Amino acid sequence: MHAADIAIVILFLAGNILLGLWQGKSNKNTGDYFLGGHKLPWVVAMLSIVATETSVLTFVSVPGLAYRGDWTFLQLPLGYILGRVLVSSFLLPMYFKNGVSSIYEIIGERFGTGMQKLASVVFLVTRILGDGVRFLATGVVVQVVTGWSLPVAVLLIGAVTLIYTISGGLKTVVWLDSIQFGLYLLGGIISIVFILLQLDDSLPQILGSLAAAGKLTMFNMSGDLLFNPMAFGGAFLGGVFLSLASHGVDYMMVQRVLGCSDLGSARKALIGSGLFVFVQFMIFLLAGSLMYLFMQGAVTEKDREFATFIVDYLPSGLKGLLLAGILSAAMSTIASSINSLAASTVTDLMGGRASLNLSRIISAGWAAVLIGIALLFDENDKAIIMVGLEIASFTYGGLLGLFLLSKSKRNFHPASLASGLLASMGIVFILKMNGIAWTWYIIISVSVNILITLLADILIKSIKPEMNAKS
Repeated sequence: MHAADIAIVILFLAGNILLGLWQGKSNKNTGDYFLGGHKLPWVVAMLSIVATETSVLTFVSVPGLAYRGDWTFLQLPLGYILGRVLVSSFLLPMYFKNGVSSIYEIIGERFGTGMQKLASVVFLVTRILGDGVRFLATGVVVQVVTGWSLPVAVLLIGAVTLIYTISGGLKTVVWLDSIQFGLYLLGGIISIVFILLQLDDSLPQILGSLAAAGKLTMFNMSGDLLFNPMAFGGAFLGGVFLSLASHGVDYMMVQRVLGCSDLGSARKALIGSGLFVFVQFMIFLLAGSLMYLFMQGAVTEKDREFATFIVDYLPSGLKGLLLAGILSAAMSTIASSINSLAASTVTDLMGGRASLNLSRIISAGWAAVLIGIALLFDENDKAIIMVGLEIASFTYGGLLGLFLLSKSKRNFHPASLASGLLASMGIVFILKMNGIAWTWYIIISVSVNILITLLADILIKSIKPEMNAKS
C-alpha cells in the first residue's frame, strides 16, 4: 500500500468514528439506541438491509464464484425477492400491529416468556457464529491487501466498529450502512470500468466471449435437485425460504424495518432491498467474470481472487478506495450484529430492564464475543459465503416454524414447542451428513418443526387426561 491508499483508509475509519460520536448525542433512551426512535427513512433502512446482509462476503466470494464458475448464484437472490414479498404480507403486519421492540415478543405473547427467551437464545447463537465467519472473511481480505496479520486486521476493524456502534446506536449504524453500501458498490463498478478500459475488445465482444465459455450461465436446469445447491428448483426455493427466515424472523434484519415510522415504509424498505441485492450481485458477478478474462484465468487461492486482483493490478489510490469499500462491507454487518445482539439481550432476556449506559456495556460485550469468534474460526476448503449461509440454515427453520405456529389458534404445550424446535435443528445435521444441499435445510426443517410440534402436542394432551383419571 502506498501513502495515498493509507490516507484514504485512515480518513474513512476516522470519519466513521466521528459520525458515531456526533450522532450519539441524540440517544436519550434505549428506544433511540435500538430502534432510532422509529424515525428511520425507508430508503436509508432499505440500503442498511442490503449493506448488512451482503457484507464483505460479496467482496470475498461472489466475484470468486464467477471467476471460477458462472452466474448460477443469481438463482438464490431471485428467490430472495419473493421471500421478502411474503414477509411483507404475513409477518410485518403482525409486528407493527403489536408494536414490539423485539420480534421475539410475539413468541412471548403467544407461547410465554420461556419460549421467547429460547427463541432469542437461538437467534444470538446464530448471529455470533454466522457473523464470526463474516468477520473472518474481512480479516482474510484485509490481510491479503495490506500484509497485516489476521489478528491485527480483525482487532482494528472490531475496535473502530465498536466505537461508533456503542456511541451512535441504530441510527448511526443505518446511516453509515447506507454510505458504506454506496462505497463498496462503487468499488465493484470501478473494478468493472478499470478492466473494460484495459481490455482491447468492445463490450459486446467481451460478453460474447464470456457467454461462449459458459461464464454467464444463470440457470442450472440439471436434475440433481437434492444434492446440488445451485440446481434451479432447490436454489430458487432455498432463496425464498432463506429470505423468508432471515428477513422475517432474524431480529438483525427486522430491526431495521421496525425502525421505520409505519408499515407502508417498512414494506417499501424490505421489498426494495431484495431488488437492490439482485442488482448488486449482478455487478459483483460481472466483476468476477471480467477478472477471469483480464487475469487470463490464472489459478488463485479460493475466495482471494478479488483481493489478488486489487493487490496485483489496481493502481495506488484505487487500491485504497477498494480497501475502504471492503472495510465498509465488513463494518456494516458487524455493527448491525452488535446492536441487534444487545437489543435482543435487553428486550428478550432482561425484560427491557436496562439503562442506556448498560445497553452500551452489553453491546461492548457482544463485540468482544464476535472478535473472539473471528480470531478462533478456521478457513476451510469451501467458499466462505456458503459457510455463512449454511450456519444460518441450521437454526432459521426452527425460528420460522415458531412464528408460523404462532399464527395458529391452537394452544400448544411448551414441551411440544421445544420438541419441534430441537427436532428442526437435529434434522439439519442428518441432512448434512447425507449430503443434501444446504438450500433444502430451511424448507425441510420448517416442515419437521411444525409436524413434530403437532404430533408431540397431540401425544402430551392425550397422556395428560389419562394421568388425571388415574390420579
